[in-house]
Amino acid sequence: MKINLHSKYIKWGLTAFSVVAASICFYYLVFHSSNILTNLNKIANIVMPVLIGLIIAYLLTPILNTLEKNILNPLFDLMKVKKTDKRKRIVRGIGVVLTSVLLILLIYLLISMLASQIVPSIQNIVKNFDTYAKDLTSWLNKLLEDNADLRSYLLPQVNNLSKELEGWLRDTETLLSKSGEVLKTVSMSILSILKFLWNFVIGFIISIYVLCSKETFASQSKKLIYAAFEKDTANTVLKGIRFVHHTFIGFISGKVLDSVIIGLLCFIGTTLMNTPYAMLVSVIVGVTNIIPFFGPYLGAIPSAFLILLVDLSHPQQCLYFVIFILLLQQFDGNVLGPKILGDSTGLSGFWVIFAITVFGGMFGIPGMIIGVPIFAVLFALVKHLVNRSLNKKELPINSEMYLEMTSVDENNDLCREEYVPLSHGKKISGESTVLRLVKKLKEKKNTKGGE
Repeated sequence: MKINLHSKYIKWGLTAFSVVAASICFYYLVFHSSNILTNLNKIANIVMPVLIGLIIAYLLTPILNTLEKNILNPLFDLMKVKKTDKRKRIVRGIGVVLTSVLLILLIYLLISMLASQIVPSIQNIVKNFDTYAKDLTSWLNKLLEDNADLRSYLLPQVNNLSKELEGWLRDTETLLSKSGEVLKTVSMSILSILKFLWNFVIGFIISIYVLCSKETFASQSKKLIYAAFEKDTANTVLKGIRFVHHTFIGFISGKVLDSVIIGLLCFIGTTLMNTPYAMLVSVIVGVTNIIPFFGPYLGAIPSAFLILLVDLSHPQQCLYFVIFILLLQQFDGNVLGPKILGDSTGLSGFWVIFAITVFGGMFGIPGMIIGVPIFAVLFALVKHLVNRSLNKKELPINSEMYLEMTSVDENNDLCREEYVPLSHGKKISGESTVLRLVKKLKEKKNTKGGE
C-alpha cells in the first residue's frame, strides 16, 4: 500500500506529534533544567578545545587577510610569480605561520610584562601596605583637624580596615589553620589552569587547520544553508551572518586596538609625570578600556586611589593623573575611538548603557565586553522585522513621521490634530500641514473677496 505523504491525515498526525513532543520538551526544560545544564556543561567541556580553536581562528582571520592582501601577495607580484593554486597555497602557508608567530609573540610579551613589571609592583604594594596605612591615617589627621566629630568617627574605621587588610595579607596563623582549604583551592586552581592551557594548545592547533582551509569551510557552510532553506530565506540568512560578522569583528578588534593604544599613551604619560607604578596603572587603564562607557572609570578610580595611597605627601600627583586620564578619555571618545570603531554598532548612548548593564549583570565582565555587539545584532534584527512589517502595511518607516501622529486613516496616512494627514512617507520640514492648510484657505478667501 502506497502512503500519500501529502494526505491531510498525515499532516494532522505530524502536527499532533510535534505538539506532544514540544510539550514534553517544555516540561523537561522547566522541571528538569538542572539536568539539562549538567549535560550541556559536559558537552561544552568535551568540545571546548574545538570552540577555542574556532574563536582563535575567527579572531586571527583579519590579521591573516591583512598579511596576504597587503604584504604577501604584493611581494609575490613583485617577484613575478604567476597566480596559480600552488602560489595560493604557499601564500596561505606563509600567512598562517606569520599569524601564529605574531600570536605567540604577543602572549610571550604579555607574560614577560606580567612577570617583570606587574607582579613586582603588586608584591611591593603588599610589602609596604602597613606604611601606606599609617601615611593614610596621618594624612586624614591633618585633613580633619578642624572637624573633631568627623575625625573621631572616621579614623577608627580606617584603623580597623587597615588592620583587617594587613591581617588578611600577613596573618600566617590564620593561613596555617586553613591550610587544608588553601591547599584544596590552590590545587583546584592549578588543575583549572593546566586544563585551560591544554585546551588552548589543542585549540591553537585546530585554529591553524581552520585558517588553512577557511574558504573551504565557508563554501561548505553556504552550500548547507542553501540546501536547508529556500533561496530567498538563504539569502536573508547569509546577509544576517555577514552583518553579525562585521558587527562583532569590527567592534571587538577595533576596541582591542583602541585599548592597546590608550594603554601605551597612558604609560608614556604616567612615565613622563613620574607616576608610581606606571606600568601597573597603564595595564589597568588599558584593560578596563575594553569595556565600553564604564571601562575608563573602572580603571581610573582604583588607579587614582593607588597613586594617592603611595604618595600621600604629594596628593597633587593623584590630581595630575586624574586630569591626564580625563584628557586621555576625551581624546579616546572624540578622536581615536570614532576613527577606529566608526559606527560599528549603530546604537545610541542609552542602548549602549542598557546593553552593558544587562549583559554585565548576567555574565559579568565578559558580558560587559561582548554585550554591546550582541545587543546591536538583536537591535538590528528587531528593526528589520519592524520595517518589513510597516512596508507590508504601506506605512512609513521614518521614526520622525510618528512624532506628532495620533492615528492612521483609511488611506494609510498618519494623522494629527483632528485627523489632518501628514505627508505620507516624507520628512516634514518648515511649516506643519495644518498651517499650510490654513494659509491655503485664507488665500482662497482673499481671492474670492478680490473678485
